[in-house]
Amino acid sequence: MIMKKMGATWVIIILALILGCGQAQNNKDKTAVPAAVKTDTIAPADIAGNFSDQAELRFDSSEISKFIHTHPSFKSYYKDYIRFYSGRRYTYAWHNKAGLIEQSNILYNRIIQLRDNGVADVAPYMEEYAGMMEEQSAGVSTERELMLTGQYLFYAGKVLSGVPESDTRQMQWYIPRKKMDYATLLDSLLKGKADTNKLLLPQYYKLQKKLKAYYDIEKNGSWVTIKPDKKKYQSGDSSPVIREIRKKLFLAGDIREDNQSAVFDEDIVAGIKEFQRRYGLKEDGVAGPGVLREMAAPLSRRIEQIAVNMERCRWLPNETSEDYLFVNIPQFKLVAMERDSIVFSCDVVVGTTTNKTVIFKGDMKYVVFSPYWNVPKSIINKEILPAMKRNPNYLEKHNMEYNGGKIRQKPGPNNSLGLVKFLFPNSYNIYLHDTPSKSLFNENKRAFSHGCIRVSEPFQLANYLLRYDPSWTQEKIKAAMNSGKEQYVTLKKTVPVYIVYFTAFVDPRGKLNFRDDIYSRDQAIKEMLFSKNHTVIK
Repeated sequence: MIMKKMGATWVIIILALILGCGQAQNNKDKTAVPAAVKTDTIAPADIAGNFSDQAELRFDSSEISKFIHTHPSFKSYYKDYIRFYSGRRYTYAWHNKAGLIEQSNILYNRIIQLRDNGVADVAPYMEEYAGMMEEQSAGVSTERELMLTGQYLFYAGKVLSGVPESDTRQMQWYIPRKKMDYATLLDSLLKGKADTNKLLLPQYYKLQKKLKAYYDIEKNGSWVTIKPDKKKYQSGDSSPVIREIRKKLFLAGDIREDNQSAVFDEDIVAGIKEFQRRYGLKEDGVAGPGVLREMAAPLSRRIEQIAVNMERCRWLPNETSEDYLFVNIPQFKLVAMERDSIVFSCDVVVGTTTNKTVIFKGDMKYVVFSPYWNVPKSIINKEILPAMKRNPNYLEKHNMEYNGGKIRQKPGPNNSLGLVKFLFPNSYNIYLHDTPSKSLFNENKRAFSHGCIRVSEPFQLANYLLRYDPSWTQEKIKAAMNSGKEQYVTLKKTVPVYIVYFTAFVDPRGKLNFRDDIYSRDQAIKEMLFSKNHTVIK
């Protein structure tokens, strides 16, 4: 029997699992995913407190070693097994005197529906596990108990943690993982004490919902792939292709109804603008090359893109308890977050494909008004020295000077850093700053910098960061920006800064957005999640 839909509370609770570290070895147990076995009848709010808390039924600790010996794919979880069961004095967690508790069926359903979390892997020993669960024999089974815990650990490793941190660093993602004591967490969960609402970003669950919707589209065969017969369609045009465009906009929620008209009318114009907003395209209401390219993408590509970004969500700590800045490179956007609410946002310019902006976390500590620009050695060698050979007056013309054997640009409106910069000390020499090149913010694709991040609203950002210091009024901030004299200001409260990379995300309006993979970062994750050649634990 297929399990009923459950509330978000249980979805979060089932994710509060022990993290298994490392990859286990393969075995030959490959089987088709079985059907769910039992309908859940426990209210989501009661789940955590309803695990078996019996204290009479115990097993010998040596049973764990015996089980691991015959199930080597769980070997990497051995310490987690020991820590968990020693903490509960080797009492059964998934059984009571009558046999399996209902939570075992809930876990089983989550395991066989693993792809709803954007994971293509099959759980280890699935055939044996399915036999244990489908039999549902009465009484207590130590092997079944340990199998359930092993599956619990596997699920946590895939859904809660994702690929190992060593792999993410190879993909140049340098944001540290959140450290958690998973054995203690699972023990707390079974006792109904775990605070499970802070384990994954809310964005993860939003993407999960969209992924499920896309799987439904796949199942129903309702995906529309546009095959244009010309380069663009605009207001007043008529074509059978426009009828298909209308249908796609309707299914995506970009227009309210599909009247099946083949005329490019006002509804289509409005729908195309909404589509363009979701894809980061120029909002002109014309179905041009960019719109048609995105509409021609196959369903499989969008499913993979959502899953790839769900995986990225697993790599980030949940920062709901503090304020932070969040820069999404492919979106060319900076947002200021307070308890998961956007309080300020602006467009940004990021590094080129040659000078990629680094993905990492820092802590904003300083605002620097009327800054000098200390020119990096690489730019001096590649750009300034050759320019000086062509024009001996290059430094003077660009308001630059030598300073201790190096070159710097003096403060002023034409300074490359603009009127203010924002420092969060890091080994990558990345920071946020103003820019005199305001016209670049009119571009849809804004990858133009040497790696640092240019912000379109520097005054608003300075005002936001200095909001805890009443001495810094708006008038004082404007005066400092235009003083021509460099001034460092230390923030009263440091602010975490996350430079991230998401090519699919759900915006505050609940709309699913997609962006171009400007640094070609998606492919490596896609191969880990979906490639047939990728090693899968079985």
